[in-house]
Amino acid sequence: MADLTDIASLRTAAREGRTRAVLPVLVETVAEKASKDGKPFLEIQLVDARDRFVLRVWSDNGQFTSAQELATGACLKLEGEFTVHPQFGLEAKRWSFAPLTGAAKDEFLAGPADLRARQEADYKFIESEVAAMTDPRLKALGETFLEKFGPRFRRTAAARFFHHARRGGLVEHVAQMMRYGAAICAANPVLHRDLLQSGVLFHDCGKLWENCVEEGGFTMPFDERGELLGHINIGIELVNTLWKSLPVDDWKDLAPDNEDVRLHLLHLIAAHHGELEFGSPVQPKTPEAIALHYIDNLDAKLEMLARGYEGGPSVAERIYDKVKPLNVRLVAPLGPAPGA
Repeated sequence: MADLTDIASLRTAAREGRTRAVLPVLVETVAEKASKDGKPFLEIQLVDARDRFVLRVWSDNGQFTSAQELATGACLKLEGEFTVHPQFGLEAKRWSFAPLTGAAKDEFLAGPADLRARQEADYKFIESEVAAMTDPRLKALGETFLEKFGPRFRRTAAARFFHHARRGGLVEHVAQMMRYGAAICAANPVLHRDLLQSGVLFHDCGKLWENCVEEGGFTMPFDERGELLGHINIGIELVNTLWKSLPVDDWKDLAPDNEDVRLHLLHLIAAHHGELEFGSPVQPKTPEAIALHYIDNLDAKLEMLARGYEGGPSVAERIYDKVKPLNVRLVAPLGPAPGA
């Protein structure tokens, strides 16, 4: 696939000017719409292992009928000229598509080797953090979760659009949050490290239903449980269910009390969005809950910044246009210190 590129790399290249490329993509959705003056067009959501973009096909395009017939999950080779529009982002011009087949399709669906290696290393780090816990209840809870839901966890995204919105993105997000958690606990030993790292592991575990990517692809279908309950409620339910499977009677003489440990972990899940208007049923009320909220927000925001620098349209030298949901124009970072 030496002649093929990926959406993220193409977005960066096209920001500098019109770029011709061959792009392997998977069809996530095909939606028929109409402009304000009634002209029909298609919005085709195209995804790969790292990124996504929308291909708009107008009714006067010679491939409109063929595009209408595209099936969800179809793998394509999209060839054309690409630009970055200030409002609409990555756009294709004078394009054509053909099925992606054979070894090229298999390699595409596996995802880039560097991304696979990073996610594998992140998952091993998560396993090591759980194995290092000294509280046997939190350790057993984490190990049970990884054993029972590991494969689903490894293909879940951390969000649908704004940060780590890709297959395996939740593993990346959790691993990086655990690195922050370890550093903060080292700087502030009063924090209960096992509790905080368990909160990191479970804070978004409900997204295994809300944002799970299909096996062998990159599409993220909507799930009825995710829509009806949301990931915070699902996470609380999941932790309670896993807790009931543990031999808690073996730990009845441990301090702190079993019930205190369970309730504090549930509070971390319930409060991690920080504010009621952002979806948390309660605000953070413990040191670990406040730490978890800010760690989560920090990692999400830094990922949004990275994506903005990577593919956002430029409005001036070293200044990038706004990227959702950050409502500011981004300025290029300073760069490493001399000798670093």
